[in-house]
Amino acid sequence: MKYVALVYYQESIINAMTDQEWHDLNQECVAGVERLSAQGHFVTGQPLQPVDTATTVRVRNEEVLITDGPFAETKEQLAGFYLLEARDLNEAIQLASRIPPARFGSIEVRPARELPPKD
Repeated sequence: MKYVALVYYQESIINAMTDQEWHDLNQECVAGVERLSAQGHFVTGQPLQPVDTATTVRVRNEEVLITDGPFAETKEQLAGFYLLEARDLNEAIQLASRIPPARFGSIEVRPARELPPKD
């Protein structure tokens, strides 16, 4: 079964890191992806640019509304995602606990669902 692991952290914590600390964290993430891939658990994933680059799109009454920034103001910002293959929620949680940014924020684990076939 596929699970999405959404990575959240406070960008202010990351912004306070030295270049070396940021580099080291990224290298931990790369090594983690290699480990997950070797074990057959990594499907795909991607880090995101900082929240100040976000644009939120809504459609109301057939009108497209665009807002700079994220959908909601929150303490932690969405930083990226991993799509994991796991036998069950317990294994997905165990895998997510090894994602390095979990030390600075949180990882939301959610089962992915498939869309029904086209009619």
